[in-house]
Amino acid sequence: MPPPPALPVFLLLLLLAVPRPAEAAATRPLLFELRARQVPAGALPRPASKLRFHHNVSLTVSLAIGTPPQNVSMVLDTGSELSWLLCAPGGGGGGRGALSFRPRASRTFASVPCGSAQCRSRDLPSPPACDGASKQCRVSLSYADGSSSDGALATEVFTVGQGPPLRAAFGCMATAFDTSPDGVATAGLLGMNRGALSFVSQASTRRFSYCISDRDDAGMLLLGHSDLPFLPLNYTPLYQPALPLPYFDRVAYSVQLLGIHVGGKPLPIPASVLAPDHTGAGQTMVDSGTQFTFLLGDAYSALKAEFMRQTKPWLPALNDPNFAFQEAFDTCFRVPQGRAPPARLPAVTLLFNGAHMTVAGDRLLYKVPGERRGGDGVWCLTFGNADMVPITAYVIGHHHQMNVWVEYDLERSRVGLAPIRCDVASERLGLML
Repeated sequence: MPPPPALPVFLLLLLLAVPRPAEAAATRPLLFELRARQVPAGALPRPASKLRFHHNVSLTVSLAIGTPPQNVSMVLDTGSELSWLLCAPGGGGGGRGALSFRPRASRTFASVPCGSAQCRSRDLPSPPACDGASKQCRVSLSYADGSSSDGALATEVFTVGQGPPLRAAFGCMATAFDTSPDGVATAGLLGMNRGALSFVSQASTRRFSYCISDRDDAGMLLLGHSDLPFLPLNYTPLYQPALPLPYFDRVAYSVQLLGIHVGGKPLPIPASVLAPDHTGAGQTMVDSGTQFTFLLGDAYSALKAEFMRQTKPWLPALNDPNFAFQEAFDTCFRVPQGRAPPARLPAVTLLFNGAHMTVAGDRLLYKVPGERRGGDGVWCLTFGNADMVPITAYVIGHHHQMNVWVEYDLERSRVGLAPIRCDVASERLGLML
């Protein structure tokens, strides 16, 4: 399959909100602001286990790492486990090293030996391996374009906001990637899934939440527990099969998808299509590191047919069997150039066990950059066909989490959802943007 077209990547820049004196205690949750920035395509390579598309919104957190501390910017990803940093070969900065972590400049940096429990972890897609010559634990990350990044598993002191320093394992990678002077430079990735080597597990973070705004600001991330009486969260339990299955990602945030409605009409999808099969393929994952939502083939076909049926009288279909945006989005329409799609699009609702998520309005269609048919622009439904990627899971991306408070509660093994405008939530939390 040829690589997808090069498209800009959108980031949510995560800036630490300076706590008021009363909030400085380590027991208080840490509140961050999120701001949208644009960086060039390819600036953030994605692991092979992630979707291959360049359009991603990720949560980027600024951390202090090492002794003396070095400030780095890391992509916060709920769909990945191992945190990693680009490591400069020398102790000095300059050039690419200015965007990297400098291990030789830190007194607290330590390589992980082969015999350690961390080196024997089997949660990662590519488990660590022992370098016989150096006796150091090595890790490898593979990317969608076929390239790979190799490095050493190491430990270092991480400092997040006003919390106490934490020694955590991460991948110290040698491979750099392109950035733009106008974009947001990131030095690595902060893994936030439930694996043993994730930052969540190593920091013993039992609850975190975020609200991704549809504007360039007003979003936020909350690390830790906080009572939010203005947010009536509906919870759906995290799903875990009784027995290990070969294609089920047991450290992902997986929930049970029970049904899909279009314009209030239930789609005729058998329950077996929405549930993992005997191999574990078909789980539903909530992933902040993926932009759009992906459905397996049968569910996608049902959604496509009903959405096109309801919009046929007033929204012309593209009718181009050879076109698929990013090779997975082929429910596309023609809209006169310079205009937006009609406001009466039928909402799509995803039903979970105890909660639901409704996608409506301008989150339903996406304007394909550079695509025109005569005087019309091309707009595609923001649900993709997972079979065309291909992946063997349902993935709920960040685009459909906009203006929804999403809470990951590991104490009670559940995910909470509550629709709310992020600017309203920030005001209620006392964060004036």
